[in-house]
Amino acid sequence: MKKDKNIHEFTPQLRDYSNDGKVLDQIIDSLTSIANPTENHGTPSQQLNKISLKVGKLQETGMKKDSESDPQRKMLVLILGAGRVCQPACELLASIGTAASRQWYKTCLQNDSEEQMDVHVIVASLYLKDAEEIIQGIPNTAAVELDVTDHRALHQYISQVEIVISLLPASCHVAIANVCVELKKHLVTASYVDDSMLMMDEKAKNAGITILGEMGLDPGIDHMMAMKMINQAHLKKGKIMSFTSYCGGIPSPAAANNPLAYKFSWNPAGAIKAGRNPATYKSQGETVHVNGDDLYDSAVRFRIPDLPAFALECLPNRNSLTYGDLYGIGHEASTIFRGTLRYEGFSEIMATLARIGIFNAETLPLLKHEGRPTFRNFLCELLKIDTKDMNEVVVGEKKIAERILELGHCKEPGVAVKAAKTIVFLGLNEQTGIPVSCQSAFAVTCHRMEERLTYSNTEQDMVLLHHEVEVDFPDSKQTERHTATLLEFGKAKNGKMISAMALTVGVPVAIGALLLIVNKIKTRGVLRPIVPEVYLPALEIAQAYGIKLMEKTE
Repeated sequence: MKKDKNIHEFTPQLRDYSNDGKVLDQIIDSLTSIANPTENHGTPSQQLNKISLKVGKLQETGMKKDSESDPQRKMLVLILGAGRVCQPACELLASIGTAASRQWYKTCLQNDSEEQMDVHVIVASLYLKDAEEIIQGIPNTAAVELDVTDHRALHQYISQVEIVISLLPASCHVAIANVCVELKKHLVTASYVDDSMLMMDEKAKNAGITILGEMGLDPGIDHMMAMKMINQAHLKKGKIMSFTSYCGGIPSPAAANNPLAYKFSWNPAGAIKAGRNPATYKSQGETVHVNGDDLYDSAVRFRIPDLPAFALECLPNRNSLTYGDLYGIGHEASTIFRGTLRYEGFSEIMATLARIGIFNAETLPLLKHEGRPTFRNFLCELLKIDTKDMNEVVVGEKKIAERILELGHCKEPGVAVKAAKTIVFLGLNEQTGIPVSCQSAFAVTCHRMEERLTYSNTEQDMVLLHHEVEVDFPDSKQTERHTATLLEFGKAKNGKMISAMALTVGVPVAIGALLLIVNKIKTRGVLRPIVPEVYLPALEIAQAYGIKLMEKTE
């Protein structure tokens, strides 16, 4: 992650701080101490690594300035990473202490007698401009440039704050967690708690800190909704007979305007690879295994009765059985299933494209030529179309659909037509040259999907999370069906679209940090949000903040 520079020049930019001089002075002093830790003792090389500090325009935060004896506590939070998820997290935390946050903050976290918090957020990114874009217009924030592989600089920043949120790739978390343990600072992430993080548990306990992972959407809100439903049933002496969970990040209906009815908000390679993962689940007491190559073919039609307008389908999502153990229902539930949601028809098209070979990762001889082939050359090779006289070959939807059927890639003409429409939409029949960087069919397809299946600046994405739990009550000999649903759309704010995915990941991770700041989470060590001290207040805050959760019992 290091930049190609001989000297790392960190240039923090403070913007939109409160005009409360004492608060501003405190944060300037903190950042200046980070910037120049060896002011009087530094070596020449250290002197070259000094940070230059710039102070931007000061703005009102909306806080009421009551008196010199203002009881507000000042807290600094460091967010590492300035991707899409960062802005919603930054906005929630920076709003604490403002008039707009007082009601939900007081309702969810404290009694009237407890003091109001005043949170200031530092967003750190490898590229300063990315952090500056995140904090634009958000009071109580600062943008700084930081390379997290520079241990000394990372150590200095973490030492100045109360809480660290890492939105960086999971591979960075252990190094960050080690610094947090050393400095006794809490850490929150939205990433899966893997074995390397679990090994930090004893260190975190000894340091008296909490490392809270899986605090996003999936994983995150899915855990919290599930555990609330399961624990409520167990408290009433109910037995979980079936647990099914469905989640998908998909375009809003208006934005589902291509043959796949799907778009990517990040590099499509990860999502395509996920569609080839094997899956395991339990259905009516029987364990079912699905090979990765058969995953798309295993998709089934899915409807949510309370949302009848959505024509959806569901694919099994990896190993559902691990959630039986995690949620404590593996011994009692005869059905445990977690699935991924897409609009209906997605999987049959993707399965057909996979059989054509456009997701193959092996180097394709055609793409090794110095003279670059066109996308049409590439498609004709996959579909075994004679290209002796390319000028006379018309490779349109009809021809492509015919070849798909002739080669046996699918049996239904309707599906072949849909696949052909997708191929044409992606421009795989065009007479333009393929970039040199594309050496495999998979690379070519990812390149085209990244170009053609992206959201415009005005289009909304959508997040849909739905749990169904069947509970048997032996004492009363009754059975109940409990459902919980989250439906969120991207929101336009100040001319910029904030995606539903960013909201439903960024808000929970910020709530996790907030719960640690106010000491609502007292357990130390490595945690997931599957314990009541996390999920009960977190769900309450999320709903008060505007993320709607619909619950129903039948």
